[in-house]
Amino acid sequence: MNVLILTGHFGQGHFSAAQTLGDEIRRSFSDVNITLRDIFEYTIPNYSSRLYQGYTLLVNRAGKLYNWYYKFTENWKRDIHPPFCRYFQAKLKTLIAETKPDMIVSTLPFCSQLVSQYNLKNGQNIPLITCITDVSTHREWINPGTTMYLVPCEAVRQNLIEKGIAPGKVFISGIPVQEQFKANVHPLAKDGKHLLIMGGGLGMLPRAKSFYQGLNGLKDVKTTIITGKNRDLYQRIHGRYENIEVVGYTDQVYRYMQEADLVISKPGGITLFETIFSELPILVFSPYLQQEIKNAAFIENQKIGLVLPTRPEECVEEIERVIHNDTQLERLRANMQTFKAGIDSDAILKIVTGMRSGLEVRAS
Repeated sequence: MNVLILTGHFGQGHFSAAQTLGDEIRRSFSDVNITLRDIFEYTIPNYSSRLYQGYTLLVNRAGKLYNWYYKFTENWKRDIHPPFCRYFQAKLKTLIAETKPDMIVSTLPFCSQLVSQYNLKNGQNIPLITCITDVSTHREWINPGTTMYLVPCEAVRQNLIEKGIAPGKVFISGIPVQEQFKANVHPLAKDGKHLLIMGGGLGMLPRAKSFYQGLNGLKDVKTTIITGKNRDLYQRIHGRYENIEVVGYTDQVYRYMQEADLVISKPGGITLFETIFSELPILVFSPYLQQEIKNAAFIENQKIGLVLPTRPEECVEEIERVIHNDTQLERLRANMQTFKAGIDSDAILKIVTGMRSGLEVRAS
């Protein structure tokens, strides 16, 4: 059996989820061939890096425009077609001829749109599994050619059903995270508290000097800040504060989470579920992008974390209050455990098993 996984590098979340799904299938089925492709690196190899740079510039400098488009298309009644569809369809046809997939998995809306249109226009019926990587049912994720959906939570499942998706097609799988985040190893005893702060792959963190000064002054708290690919921030704060360790881009995030009492991050979908599986309470920076606003609302609704104030001084005060409140931290962890109980982490494996056997697969 051949499985083609399609994704993109708009941030690290989509690609990370794709890698995780590929790893899960590979561990369970030695005879399944996995091909993972960044759709833009494959189709426009000379321009993909510029595309991703442009996206980063858009969300950092023109967030209002991004949010306007997101809201404008969120509840469209008609299907959303990928731009330059004919060009990408031709490239996808070549990729499919090369890989001969029996199933395609997508962790990016663009890829789901592309495969759905390919199936419809070419009279094909290649099963398409769409993995939604935010707590969202934005119209861009919903396509007539999708066979199954992997969704983060019950609320997203219900929203898809309300929009006309058959219940048996929607699996509550959480957002896929690497196996290391599921170890849930926290030290039994240590000196003081350990705070972890992350800004995602792009290192989107506060710039105010007072924020870092406030963190450095927290009593009995050691702070680790992962700056990702934000070299400017790394250089500005590295080695400047005695109680703050600064780390650049790392693939050992799970280790830092295992050592932490509390994590602070922007509310990205992958990071959110990494903390859930690690049972690590989360505080999130006040969100601005629309999908992160939805993720932050989910955090508060599930009572697994809190949204921080916008002002740096108030932000530090809230961090200090929460990290020294063991009762609240335990309550947040307990809520994460309850939420995890409703996740079917083996959903992708059940789907692959059904596809291999030619049996109908339905979500319960």
